[in-house]
Amino acid sequence: MTRVQRYPSDLTDGEWAVVEPLLPAPSSHPRGGRPEKHPRRDIVDAILYVVRAGCAWRQLPADFPPWETVYWYFTRWEQQKLTFRMVDALRSQVRESEGRDPDPSAGLMDSQSIKGADTVGVASRGYDAGKKINGRKRFIVTDTLGLLLVVLVLPASVQDRDGARKLLLELRHRQLMSRAARRVRHLFADGGFAGALTDWARTLLKTTIEVVRKPQGQKGFAVIPRRWAVERTFAWLTSYRRLARDYERHPATAEAIIRWAAINTMTRRIARGTPATRPGPRQFPTA
Repeated sequence: MTRVQRYPSDLTDGEWAVVEPLLPAPSSHPRGGRPEKHPRRDIVDAILYVVRAGCAWRQLPADFPPWETVYWYFTRWEQQKLTFRMVDALRSQVRESEGRDPDPSAGLMDSQSIKGADTVGVASRGYDAGKKINGRKRFIVTDTLGLLLVVLVLPASVQDRDGARKLLLELRHRQLMSRAARRVRHLFADGGFAGALTDWARTLLKTTIEVVRKPQGQKGFAVIPRRWAVERTFAWLTSYRRLARDYERHPATAEAIIRWAAINTMTRRIARGTPATRPGPRQFPTA
C-alpha cells in the first residue's frame, strides 16, 4: 500500500522523478526471493524526514517503514557510495540547466564549526578557541554556484589549513573516482587558509588557492565577492535541523547527512527549474 505524502519533507512527484533513476536497482538473491517490502520512495522520504526534522531514527512517524529498515537502507547505500554519485549527478544536472560545463574547474572552500551533542564522542570532537565552540568542524568545497563537491567532518580543534589538506586530497580522490572530465584547479578561500597551504596545493596538486579577504575597514556584515556562495551553502545546510548541531556518533555519518541535505536541495532546484527562495514575511488578517 502506497503511503500518503503528508510531510513538507516528502518528495513531490517531480522531485521523485529526478531521484528515482539515481537509486540502485532492487537487490535480488541468486536463488530468488521475495521483492522488497517497502517502496523506495517511502525509504527516501523517511531519510529526508530525519534530515529535515532532526528527529532520531527511532522517532520516525508510524506511517513510514520501520526505522530499522530505513536505517538499514541508509547505511547500505552509504557502503555503496550512493550519495557520492547522487551529489555528482545532481550537481551536473543543475550546472547544465544553467548553461555551464557539468564538471567545474573552479570552486569555493570554507569551514564551519558546529556544536556537538552529547552523542559525539571525545575522540572525534574538539574545541575551536576562535569560535569558542566545542564540537566538530565541517570543511566543504563547492562549485561557484554553491553546489557541494566534497565534505569532510573533523574535530573543531583542527586548524583550517590542516583540515584543508585532507579536504583537497579527498576532492582529488573523488574526482578521480568519478572520472570527471575537468578537475578543480582554482579555489577561492578566506584568510584562514592562507600561508603554507597555498604553496603545498600549488606544488603537490597543481591547484591555485586564491585568498579573498574582507575589505579593509569593513564593519558589520557585507557580501564578499567569490565567497558569498559557499557561505550561502552553509546556510542551506543548517536549515536542516539534523545539521543545526552535530548529533552523529561517527564523522562519516555526519558527512552522509550533509550529502543527503545537498541532494534534497539540488533535487528541489531541478524540479522547480529555478533556485529555491526564502518565503517572505507571513501576512496575518487584520481585525
